[in-house]
Amino acid sequence: MSIGSRCFSWCWCRVHGDLLRTSLKPLHSRPEHHLVWRANIIILPASGSAMSSPKDTVAFIGLGVMGYSMARNLRAGLGSDKTLLICDVNTDALERFMAEVSVSGRGPVRIVQNGFEAAKQADTVITMLPNSSSVLAVYLDASTGILPALPEPLDHNACGSKLLMECGTIESSTILTVSRSIPENRATFVDAPVSGGPMGAQNKSLTFMVGCPPPLSASVFPLVKSFLRHMGDPDGIFLCGDVGAGTAFKIINNYLSAITSLAASEALNIGVKAGLDPRLLTQVINASGGQCWVTSKSNPVPGVQDNVPSTRGYEGGFRIELCAKVLGMGSKLARDVGARTVLDRPTLNAFSEAMEDERYKGKDARVVFKWLNDQ
Repeated sequence: MSIGSRCFSWCWCRVHGDLLRTSLKPLHSRPEHHLVWRANIIILPASGSAMSSPKDTVAFIGLGVMGYSMARNLRAGLGSDKTLLICDVNTDALERFMAEVSVSGRGPVRIVQNGFEAAKQADTVITMLPNSSSVLAVYLDASTGILPALPEPLDHNACGSKLLMECGTIESSTILTVSRSIPENRATFVDAPVSGGPMGAQNKSLTFMVGCPPPLSASVFPLVKSFLRHMGDPDGIFLCGDVGAGTAFKIINNYLSAITSLAASEALNIGVKAGLDPRLLTQVINASGGQCWVTSKSNPVPGVQDNVPSTRGYEGGFRIELCAKVLGMGSKLARDVGARTVLDRPTLNAFSEAMEDERYKGKDARVVFKWLNDQ
């Protein structure tokens, strides 16, 4: 269920140490803003009831395909002395997460209803949100957003005690809007988009591309890394420049990845149609000049590699719709900076044609191999 949906859902809150499941009904909605809810309360068992100080509390908002695994790994890495707050509009994800952590016993977890509550209770807030409208709602909404919860700094020369991180792949303009909306000295905002897909999120091998205000990077970036290392490869956390630079790095990376997904699929499909062994062809490519991430880490031909989307019916990977979206973001960035491109348009056309067919819709982007092979 997306932010702004008018269907019934659930939220969570805590009274006297008990976790409450709350049936929610929207009173009204506005584009790009959270709903206002009224509630019927049902008491459920609590996990980690004791309140902790904000400095010992981390909030994670967005338990989607990537965020769920990221938050789980974050909880495992933080240590039992830290409290994790979680927030999402998907109650199934919240219930599954609470069930998992209650068994693991790795540390307290509590559920908060929105960004405002998260920022009130935690000095670090990490968001993994799906699109710009969600980011604007979670950060800027006047009643439920993160920014209205930021306290006045005790020392007006300080940058504020709150650290805010957005890890989704979001348009640069939205990242800059949030950054510029933070009142002076209230908090430090960084963009830290990830690369590695759902598998990388599950096995804690994500790459993070961080944009941080240069005057603060010497002190803030080590703190950022101290959290991100629980969710990704410690050697794959890069300081890319000012706020927004991380997003630009990610968009450019995805631009290339999308194009190579089609290029590798075309090459391997030529080999299959020619009667060649795709496994041997892949070995030769990976030992030669054609090697790329797609051929070596997420081969599009079913059966060539284990535990990749193509061997699971192209399920569980980077959906073709998202791949097309970020390729489009790369094209826009190119136009904005005056960089000529050639390969983006035919690749977008290929993805669009594949997405129109129910056989490929919603699948991992490497399903373009099957789309080619079926013709």
